[in-house]
Formats: sequence, structure tokens, C-alpha cells
Amino acid sequence: MSLIIYDECINCDVCEPECPNGAISQGEEIYVIDPNLCTECVGHYDVPQCVEVCPVDCISKNPDHAEDYETLYQKYLRLTGKPG
Repeated sequence: MSLIIYDECINCDVCEPECPNGAISQGEEIYVIDPNLCTECVGHYDVPQCVEVCPVDCISKNPDHAEDYETLYQKYLRLTGKPG
């Protein structure tokens, strides 16, 4: 699954620079995560970095974008251009 940022977001700006895929950006009211770019940090880190740094715990798995580990890893390979 990709991740999603919920309305509890306080726009603290700490999550965006932590994303290795550039999936997080400022939305109209709160930060948003592009599900096409989010790999939950698979391939980069053991845990999603945005979740690690979020001070209000407003980031979790997006139920509308279910992906297993292998799918996330393949997305990581595609995004980084690394051979599979």
C-alpha cells in the first residue's frame, strides 16, 4: 500500500524532505502523498521515514492503494532505474 496523510496533519514540513521518492508534496490544505511514487520506503529503508518523523501520527497505509511488498519493491526498481 502506499501511504496517506490524514487531516490531523499540522503542516510541520518534516515529512516532505524525508521521502526518498519525492512522493510527498504540499496539497491545498495539508501535505499529500502521490500513490504512484510512494513505496513505503521499500528499497530505501526498513520503515517509512515519513511515519518515523511525523509528530502527530497522521500518516498510515492508504486502503485505496493496496500493494504487497513485492509490488512496492518493483515500483522502487522502476522509480530508481535499478535492474531487477
